[in-house]
Parts: sequence; structure tokens; C-alpha cells
Amino acid sequence: MNRTLPLALAMASAVIVPGLVAQATSPSTPPAAAAAPAAVPPQAIPAKVAIIDVQAVIVNSNEGQRAFGDINKKYEPQKTKIESEGAEVESLRKQVQALPANTSDEERANRLKVIDTKEKQLQRDSEDAQNAYNQDMNEVAGRMYQKVGQAAVKYAQENGFTMMLNVGGNQQAQAVNPILWWQPTTDITQAVINAYNASSGVSAPPPSAPSPTRRPAPASTPKK
Repeated sequence: MNRTLPLALAMASAVIVPGLVAQATSPSTPPAAAAAPAAVPPQAIPAKVAIIDVQAVIVNSNEGQRAFGDINKKYEPQKTKIESEGAEVESLRKQVQALPANTSDEERANRLKVIDTKEKQLQRDSEDAQNAYNQDMNEVAGRMYQKVGQAAVKYAQENGFTMMLNVGGNQQAQAVNPILWWQPTTDITQAVINAYNASSGVSAPPPSAPSPTRRPAPASTPKK
């Protein structure tokens, strides 16, 4: 089961990375839509790019080692049970293969039926345990990714970095958005919007009319 840990962390990375990027600009809007007219114009500053393997931080941190270790201990009984079931199925297969040639078809069929039943049970137990294990791993990884991301952004800010790239996880997770954080003063989104509007010659659309205020219905006069 330990082999699923990188998958669990990669899944969490793919989900959480955009959220961390959004936090660098606005807590509730994505980076592309978060740009707003700023009092201070964007400025070019010397680039200082930080590289981080967030997955390695999560796995090797004290909290991560303890959390994932607790999950592995939690599923140790299921792992032992599944290994025992697998060994039993393998033993039954060898017994069928070792049957003498004069074994009746009925007995051979009965033995094969028992093996088939146990194989299906083994598959169900394995899938149930794997799904539960992955869920627990993803929950821990996602929770820690938020905290590790915040700590990484704080470190980058305090040490003068202008951008932080995540090189951990699988290629799919990195393709979603490898940028964990950037210096907000270097964001030229709104400046380019203003420049493009000026060069396009297209005037701004009129503001939307406010919705009419509905008057409350008059109270009915009780009949005498």
C-alpha cells in the first residue's frame, strides 16, 4: 500500500496548487481574474526564482512522517489480511495443479469454484482497503499542502524571492500550474488590459443599470 503515497500527494497537488496561486493575489478569485487597478504601477525587478519540491517537504516533514506513519499503522491489519487471503488463494491453486490425473471432474470443478469465490473476495477486500487508504492519504496530503504552501510563501517573501516554482509531484500536477507564488508588484495584467484598451479603440461598455427596488406590498386591511 505504501506505493500509493506519491499518487495521493500528486492528486492533492493537482487540486491545491491553483488555490495557492490565487492566494497570492486574492483570496476568492483566480489569478487571471484577480487583477484590479492598483495604486502602484507594476515594476520590473531583478528576478530571484525559488525552486521547491512540495511533495518532498510534505513527506519528509516531522508532521508528514507522523501523519502518514499513523495511516500506515491504521491499515496494517487490512494489509496483513489481504496478504493472507492472497497466500491462501495461491495455495489452493497449487493444490488443484497437483491433483492426480484420475481426479473426478466434479471435485476439480468444486475446488475451482472455491478458488473463484475466494479470488473475488480478495479483490473486493483489496479495492475497499485501497480506496479507503487513498482517501485518508489525500485528506492528509491536501491539509498539509495548504500549510506547507503558506510556509513556503512566507519564506519566499522574507528572503526576497520573486517567484516560486513547484517541481514536485507528477507531470500532470505540474502542468496544471507549477507556479506556487509570485511577487504581486510584478503582475502586469491590469497594465496590459489598459494598454490594449487604449490601442484597440473599443470603448468601455456602459455600466449595468441598477436593479429597480421593489416596493413592499401594502398591508391588507382586516375586514370588520
